[in-house]
Amino acid sequence: MAEHEHVRVAVVGSGFGGLGAAVRLRREGITDFVVLERAGGVGGTWRDNSYPGCACDVPSHLYSFSFAPNPDWPRTFSGQRHIRAYLEHVADTFGLRPHLRFDAEVTRMTWDTRRLRWEIETGRGKLTADVVVSATGPLSDPKIPDIPGLDTFPGKVFHSARWDHDYDLTGKRVAMIGTGASAIQIVPSIQPRAGRLTLFQRTPAWVMPRVDRAIGPAERALHRAVPLTARLRRGLLWGIRELQVQAFTKRPEELGLVERLAKRNMARAIKDPALRAKLTPDYRIGCKRILLSNDYYPALARPNVDVVASGLAEVRGSTLVAADGSEAEVDAIIFGTGFRVTDMPIAERVVGADGRTLAETWQDGMRALRGATAAGFPNWMTIIGPNTGLGNSSMILMIESQLNYLADYLRQLDVLGGRVALDARPEAVRAWNDRVQERMKRTVWNTGGCTSWYLDAAGRNTTVWPGTTSEFRRATRRVDLMEYRVLRPPAGAPADAETAAGADEAKAGVTA
Repeated sequence: MAEHEHVRVAVVGSGFGGLGAAVRLRREGITDFVVLERAGGVGGTWRDNSYPGCACDVPSHLYSFSFAPNPDWPRTFSGQRHIRAYLEHVADTFGLRPHLRFDAEVTRMTWDTRRLRWEIETGRGKLTADVVVSATGPLSDPKIPDIPGLDTFPGKVFHSARWDHDYDLTGKRVAMIGTGASAIQIVPSIQPRAGRLTLFQRTPAWVMPRVDRAIGPAERALHRAVPLTARLRRGLLWGIRELQVQAFTKRPEELGLVERLAKRNMARAIKDPALRAKLTPDYRIGCKRILLSNDYYPALARPNVDVVASGLAEVRGSTLVAADGSEAEVDAIIFGTGFRVTDMPIAERVVGADGRTLAETWQDGMRALRGATAAGFPNWMTIIGPNTGLGNSSMILMIESQLNYLADYLRQLDVLGGRVALDARPEAVRAWNDRVQERMKRTVWNTGGCTSWYLDAAGRNTTVWPGTTSEFRRATRRVDLMEYRVLRPPAGAPADAETAAGADEAKAGVTA
């Protein structure tokens, strides 16, 4: 990275959000940007999660960019290897390689109130940028619970997102901690090899069948020859999920039928009434993410698998002790305990106009205007920000909506002219989030009777969007300048902060 490098836009992260932002910048005619990536390749969570059985629970034709359709998805629900290859293809197809800066983990981003720019420190040096797009994603930093005695465990310990492929599980006594989306893919993948597999289940999950199949050569050829067929397929997948939203957000009682289907799915594979009782949730389906699997329940019914209906409470040497007092001797511990979603580490590294970090600003809960911008952090935007997550559809739809907002944000800066920044008004951020939280009150995520990773430490849902993807797209189609303060360089600012319009604008200061 060149010394004193300055760019118009710095994008942080090269997963779907970061690569999507880079493509959108190029399509807007902006080439003065870099993508800062802490790892050695693109892919984000689809690079980091390479555990056995890793796959997406959203259909492939919907879990891809609308501007980069892939007619050659091999399955209706594709695996990690194919999704990562798709992202590599996007980077190549749209000419993003010259903009990528690998092994450049961002350690600090500080807003310069005089020069109206971001000073960025990375593992490869320093640079400055007019605008920062944070696309680190909520599923990027693994969370391992603080278990007493874990540091004394003599065996192997790793998180699902940091899988140790050099460690052979064959014949080993393995403990799987957690029952989320990763765990239900890992368990059936390692069960045949493990000598003994013990699943520590703090909360059972609702699991529906995964309607997955191979997409044959003829079907793929049709999508290549007639792209309209792939667009229609995507549209149908999208439409079905849009129709489902009402049950999640306004009428959770309608999900009772889905619960009965989930129980029937369990009963087909789990014949033991005691085990079935352990695996039956006591909360409304949808309160936690509904999981999809055809082989999770059959794996749990195998003779070399034990289900402990309690969370891991303590480690005593090679002995794992559950909260209910039950014990298991194991050789390896695999944590499928999720990520730092509501306290993202990147927030600790962003310092705003008042000298406070974003983490300090968000200490009472994450809040952002239209899921994108935070008061006191001018020209800073996050992709997959607060309350942009989904419980039943593709996050790529939300990302593309935020890319629309980003594009208009940059256009507004151009229209305003000169050295300029936009800072979200606190009252606008408050009004937006008050509306979101009011709508959240009747959703299944808040009323379903569960504790999920959607909720922060105070029990506030700062993760999920309480509406349809089309609603969010309308809400982020344009930037409303009334929701922002327009900032100009203060009088006496250094020369490189002066605007092209001259000293008059430089002396204008902060305007309404």
